[in-house]
Amino acid sequence: MCLHLKNLQLIFCAMTISILYVAIMPFVYLVADLDDAPGLIIVGMVPVFASIVTAVFTAVLQKLLKNVINIKLPKIYTKILI
Repeated sequence: MCLHLKNLQLIFCAMTISILYVAIMPFVYLVADLDDAPGLIIVGMVPVFASIVTAVFTAVLQKLLKNVINIKLPKIYTKILI
């Protein structure tokens, strides 16, 4: 149960970070436009994609772990009862 709660917290934090960076991106665009630096926009988008990838990876691992536990538990119980 605690592992499940920590995964949800990690997903929540990653999505919060990506939302904050998306909110900051218009200001990064203005600075990049004033400085004539288009690479600054790409650098500003890296944290957004990194946090989204972290959230998706955590969700996938959580579902895989849940499936493995659901498959293994009945086998363990049948071995104990036999």
